[in-house]
Amino acid sequence: MNERDRQQRLYVAAMAEKLRLGGIGRRQFIRAAGRAGFGFACAGYLAGAASRPSRLHAAEPATAPAAAAGMTGQQRQFLKEVGGGFKGTRIRVVSESTPPGVSIGRMIREEFTPLTGIEVDWQSVPLDQVLAKTLQDTLAGADGDKGHHDIFYWDQAWLARFANESIGVEELLDRKDLAYPDYDFGDFLPQLVDATASHGGRIIGVPFDIPIFIMMYRKDIFDELKLTVPKTMAEYLQVVRTIDEAKRGTGVRGTVGQWKTGHFSLQCDASAWMWAHGGHHFGSDDRPDYVTDANARGLRYMLELGTCMDPDVRTWDWDGQAQALAQGRAGIVISWSEFFPVCDDPDRSKVVGLIEPADCPREEKRLTAAECGFHEMPGISRQGGSCLALSRHAPNADAAWIFMQWATSADVTARANADGADTPIRRSNSKDPRVLAKNRPVRGTTRHFEVTRRAIESRMGTSPHLPAWVTLATDVNAAELGRLTTGKQSVEETLEAIQAKTLKFLADS
Repeated sequence: MNERDRQQRLYVAAMAEKLRLGGIGRRQFIRAAGRAGFGFACAGYLAGAASRPSRLHAAEPATAPAAAAGMTGQQRQFLKEVGGGFKGTRIRVVSESTPPGVSIGRMIREEFTPLTGIEVDWQSVPLDQVLAKTLQDTLAGADGDKGHHDIFYWDQAWLARFANESIGVEELLDRKDLAYPDYDFGDFLPQLVDATASHGGRIIGVPFDIPIFIMMYRKDIFDELKLTVPKTMAEYLQVVRTIDEAKRGTGVRGTVGQWKTGHFSLQCDASAWMWAHGGHHFGSDDRPDYVTDANARGLRYMLELGTCMDPDVRTWDWDGQAQALAQGRAGIVISWSEFFPVCDDPDRSKVVGLIEPADCPREEKRLTAAECGFHEMPGISRQGGSCLALSRHAPNADAAWIFMQWATSADVTARANADGADTPIRRSNSKDPRVLAKNRPVRGTTRHFEVTRRAIESRMGTSPHLPAWVTLATDVNAAELGRLTTGKQSVEETLEAIQAKTLKFLADS
């Protein structure tokens, strides 16, 4: 760590403390962190909400006896004998509040600690505080001291800055004396490992959370209008228009967006449509590349969809979009997979059992990662995943690795998904009998898991991983896109403004 890096970390940690004490606002903190090289990619944090739409209510909880049934005798013996060698140890995990964390927290109390004697202090804090605590531990490590925490939940935007601050997964897997039986790291979806837990060819964490875009449509409306599931971008637009024309007077529109002016959700929508038409944000030379025919086609396509939306869409972020879908106000949408369980929740939905998941239509054209910059990967299924990382400065690294393997094992992640976590990070998750038992219209449904898995494997889109991305995405992209969606400027003017302001921002940084 050089002196410049050290000063940046001290600065961001101090700004995070000001935010915690109310001295500055979250937007001020995001800007400050971005300028110091620590951005955010997590949609939930950028929204300023405590949780994402479908995560406001827990699923029907699994009972403790049924939940424990999936662990093998060999795994139990390992936890008792090897884990028991660390009895009395307290490990500390710092994480954003997520549904897998809630489910795993319950299993820690009921299972992990009773079997091992290892106490787990799982701290759920805002993502800015996760960053602050990570920075504090890395600074302690630079001074030759141990950190205070063992495991961190890391936003994928931080991977480049913290790549050397974690114990690499390959190094951990080589510890045969601590190998959790049947852990099978190869079971993790490799696309998630690459996009959310790796940097520079090195795996530095374990995938943990994966919101991603899928297609969702009203089967009753499709049956009534004799529609087929769209396979191309042209077919998708035609289906939206057909539904809108047939249903507009009934309170149902063709589709619904997340078009709140200046909000990160608007940028999420726009990026998916640009990627689906052969566009991108940065060229292979890591320079902004917005003024292209492909990006213009994507934004014009988005505006065409807007003619089939409720006018209030300009005030809705993803929470508004999710509620509109669950209240039966749209016939089809491409958006976060986390919306799907909302639609099968009888406490929140008027369309229980009527929404079907489907693969997104094929992109008109799709660039490769090699044609983009900052690890951007175009794809209509935009993702916002994160990982767990074992700190290189952990005071109890061995005990923490035992816990981390258990918490991300096929059995525990399957149980968490059956409990409503909605984060299928392993191939086996979507095939597990406990997950398949929820493959029906029920609270905490998993009916969309196979579609989600295919989206991750072949359609996933990943935003640029430059530290300032969040500032650019909100203060530049979403602001200019808001002028586009409200009719204040043209597609061409919007792209030119984003290009110019992005260049200026990077030059001034």
